[in-house]
Amino acid sequence: MKSLKELFRIGHGPSSSHTMAPAHAAAIFKERYPQSASFEVILYGSLAATGKGHFTDQAIIHTLAPVPAVVKWEPGIVLEYHPNGMKFTALDAKKHIMGEAVFFSTGGGALVEKGAQDSTPERYCFKSMTEIMNFCRREGIPLWELVNRFDDNDIMFHLENCLKEMNRSIESGLFTEGVLPGGLHLPRKAHNVWLKTRALRQDIQRTGLISAYAYAVAEENASLGIVVTAPTCGSCGVLPAVLRYCRETRTLTPTEELHALCTAGVIGNIVKQNGSISGAEVGCQGEIGVACAMAAGAAAAIFGGTLPQIEYASEIALEHFLGLTCDPVMGLVQIPCIERNAIAANRALAAAEIALLSDGNHFISFDTVIKTMLQTGKDMPSLYRETSAGGLSIFADIK
Repeated sequence: MKSLKELFRIGHGPSSSHTMAPAHAAAIFKERYPQSASFEVILYGSLAATGKGHFTDQAIIHTLAPVPAVVKWEPGIVLEYHPNGMKFTALDAKKHIMGEAVFFSTGGGALVEKGAQDSTPERYCFKSMTEIMNFCRREGIPLWELVNRFDDNDIMFHLENCLKEMNRSIESGLFTEGVLPGGLHLPRKAHNVWLKTRALRQDIQRTGLISAYAYAVAEENASLGIVVTAPTCGSCGVLPAVLRYCRETRTLTPTEELHALCTAGVIGNIVKQNGSISGAEVGCQGEIGVACAMAAGAAAAIFGGTLPQIEYASEIALEHFLGLTCDPVMGLVQIPCIERNAIAANRALAAAEIALLSDGNHFISFDTVIKTMLQTGKDMPSLYRETSAGGLSIFADIK
């Protein structure tokens, strides 16, 4: 597994796969051909199908500027290796080709270039959650301590910055009103939900507070604001909402919150290695489902759960999102994405509580659910995998 820096990335929304990664690819290619007179970019598969709603073309053109760029769309062509493919071509003043490169956006902002070696180092030697748990038992350490032992020397500094950005996005989202960009004219809900929740009895405030925090971050993402991928932009509201709620209700120290983020990172990292966090590859189960698993594991750790209970909480959370489709209306990360963040954040706490009510023993392991999620995604028709060609995206009554 790679560093948690590759999982928790700070950047502009609305999509880690369709906005952040294409912009990064454009920056890499632009640096290679500084003398180019123009660029041509072809987007394939899911990148082309929902690229306009995800502002993919705008991100690429903005990054390549001031050199002019033409973006072409090929939603019907899916390149081998991954549905999120893109081809960059550099042209001279006479339109002669100076160079080409094909990139794949594989989820959570990660990039793979065709024909190039992955230079990102492996930091963790584990192949499964079972191996991780066995190691922790032998060493007598909690799950979060793996990050301290195996990740980069400055990882805690990076994670502290991620926590600051998560909380900043909550604050910004809570106090911003208006309509989200993109054409759906969808009004922001976070501020209104937060106001209403303050008037509720304390014993029924939980749903409102968690939802308001999740809405706040997801709406910031939809507005092209800066968020933290956890594990993606489309699912970025789940973990921050749970951490914020736990900090307020259980008076977490900064160190405890940091350790909870580490726990969530280890859980997300093993899914990223053995499954997928790409909606274009496995549907929303790989985004919202994994975010819920990360948040559930973090919450179980905060509540004092044992290692088996933390693993069980993550298993419960992901298992019950199996088969979730990615069918964004108009290709925007708004409907049903924003509401799903709120639902998953609430479900994460419920999953943690259910796990803690047990002794941690259960029949289906987290590793099994990861494998099942990956196979389910492969079996899922492409129209339900971030192409906006099926499901809510075509049946929604949007006028």
